[in-house]
Amino acid sequence: MKTIVGYGTAFVVIHLFLFRTFVIDSGSMENTLLVGDYLVVNQMAMGGRIPFTEISIPGYADPHHGDIVVFDPHHEDNMFIVKRVVGLPGDTLQMQGRILYRNGVVQDEPYVVTGPEPDVHDPNMRWQQRILLGGPRDDYHPTRDTWGPLVVPEGHYFLLGDNRNESLDSRIWGSLERWRIRGRVGFIYFSYNRDSTRPFPFVREIRVDRIFQRPS
Repeated sequence: MKTIVGYGTAFVVIHLFLFRTFVIDSGSMENTLLVGDYLVVNQMAMGGRIPFTEISIPGYADPHHGDIVVFDPHHEDNMFIVKRVVGLPGDTLQMQGRILYRNGVVQDEPYVVTGPEPDVHDPNMRWQQRILLGGPRDDYHPTRDTWGPLVVPEGHYFLLGDNRNESLDSRIWGSLERWRIRGRVGFIYFSYNRDSTRPFPFVREIRVDRIFQRPS
């Protein structure tokens, strides 16, 4: 009995504070991460959060530009999401015609995927008025591909999906509090084509070349 309790305790500690697994079930991070990728997430780096609280165990690192992180968003309950960090507290961000600027500098983003879809206005982006550089403006009408400049608030981070036309991210639901970030994506430990119509794709359509790959 003591052995079972010991293993159970160890599992809980590892799952809550050290490492956890995550599966990609949407295309918002293509082609960096594909539907059917299974990930190991390093929670030690960012600090695991105590369940049902906003308290995190101190980690040894803060999020950096380009980190791919897993977090629980403020707009959805009981859900985890993966995106890329593009803005740190105090950064000024702007997008013009799908080109991202950070602190006035064009960002090199070779991982970004965009399709031929036309730019669209989303009324949910009105929240951006709160952190608009220079304050709210009556003539500010942001779109998916053209918005800002925005200043990321202290204690918050700005996250975008690599598949920009298919991602609901900080452009829509706002900047993210630090304590919501659960961990940094470590590596892919298994991958298969979940969109396949063949029987048993998790056996017959394993993406061997993606296993143990570290997304960047």
